[in-house]
Amino acid sequence: MPNTLARPAGAGDSAPPRPNAVVAVLAFAGIVVSLMQTLVIPIVPELPRLLDASASNAIWAVTATLLAAAVATPIAGRLGDMFGKRRLLLVSLVLLVAGSVVCALSDSLIPMIAGRTLQGLAAAVVPLGISIMRDELPAERLAGSTALMSASLGVGGALGLPSAAFIADNFDWHVLFWTSAALGAVALALVLVLVPESKVRTGGHFDLIGSLGIATALVSLLLAVSKGADWGWTSGTTLGLLAVAIVSLLAWGRYELRTAQPLVDLRTTVRRQVLFTNLASVAFGFSMFAMSLVLPQLLQLPEATGYGLGRSMLTVGLVLAPQGLVMMAMAPLSAAISRTKGPKITLMLGAAIVATGYGLNIVLMSEIWHLVLVSCVIGAGVGFAYGAMPALIMGAVPASETAAANSLNTLMRSIGTSIASAVAGVVLAQMTTTFGTTALPSENGFRTVMAIGAGAALLAFALAAFLPRHRPVVTTAASATPASTDTAAEPVKVSGATS
Repeated sequence: MPNTLARPAGAGDSAPPRPNAVVAVLAFAGIVVSLMQTLVIPIVPELPRLLDASASNAIWAVTATLLAAAVATPIAGRLGDMFGKRRLLLVSLVLLVAGSVVCALSDSLIPMIAGRTLQGLAAAVVPLGISIMRDELPAERLAGSTALMSASLGVGGALGLPSAAFIADNFDWHVLFWTSAALGAVALALVLVLVPESKVRTGGHFDLIGSLGIATALVSLLLAVSKGADWGWTSGTTLGLLAVAIVSLLAWGRYELRTAQPLVDLRTTVRRQVLFTNLASVAFGFSMFAMSLVLPQLLQLPEATGYGLGRSMLTVGLVLAPQGLVMMAMAPLSAAISRTKGPKITLMLGAAIVATGYGLNIVLMSEIWHLVLVSCVIGAGVGFAYGAMPALIMGAVPASETAAANSLNTLMRSIGTSIASAVAGVVLAQMTTTFGTTALPSENGFRTVMAIGAGAALLAFALAAFLPRHRPVVTTAASATPASTDTAAEPVKVSGATS
């Protein structure tokens, strides 16, 4: 086993002198990355004109970010465990700034795709930040801080949409990316000054073959899912990519089980607590993203349809913004429930609230306040669940594998959102109504997507029910006994049970 460098108990190390600053900086970095992912949404319909490209080619400015993020997240997590989580966090922020500058200087498709790819490589900031918190914060601060960090993904997305819409409506579109570069630079400077480097590292050799294998599988899968509607779900390209994804994933899994220092420790991922948390994360990612697809369309469709509200993209952002604030507000409550009842109960509660929100949306969709209410209810549920997931993962893995395990969990959510986009696209494309000479998604189509979102939330609830019972043991890496070179490190429990 690789040598694990951990701080022994009583060795004189203390908590960071400014834990509040560490939490604030890491959460800000997570919000900046989430903002980056939403900045381009208001200008997506204009990208073909802005970049002098066809619509099918221009959408690669979005797809490239998705693919880069999927590949980078597990790899950056493993490298963080090996060589330092703060170091990889800084690398990720540098890539975000560089990609934003490239996009800001772009007027054609190729440099835009290159810049968006670099931005996507920064997606591991949130799981790396959560892992730094585990290593550095005192035990009593950990649950609330990781809940806040996890919620930053939704907070940035909710706040970024109205901001991006305002900038796109009032300034040159390049300002969107200059803004992203500036915020990324601020986050980079704050991390350099205020965030300490973790002393918990595995060392060892990087699994290059494993990283190439998972990259091949993920790119093939996500390309098939994201472009299947354009290429045709039964086309040779789509089916071929799915076949490559399946074969490469099986080969990758076989290799990872045989190598001494794998990119992803599959024996850890099949522990009941890790496995069912990751499966619930896929369902939750699906459920959360279904709302992001439905509400903006309902708000923007013409009032003459009888169910559209005829509002601008700026209004869409303002309607969704309270959701992010609700998610942030739920972080301390999520942590409190996890401490007393266990993160399993918190996750199940979050899933039930999300399902309730979709149920409300099926009957309340004719007024702006209806959609604000629905987005806030769903945001509350997501806030509970996203706060519980890191606690469940960290309660079942060794401190030396924290970043890799959290990164894999983040990837599972991303896969869920990609599947949601494909499924919702198929439903809305099949259930249409004619408005003038244009076919638009029908009201029943939207209700069907909402019902599917509710079903995904209930599936997450059922999966969470299989998690082990809560055992109130709370420690941090700072009090963990270092592993010897012959014995694997034991999981450091964070308000959760291990299986």
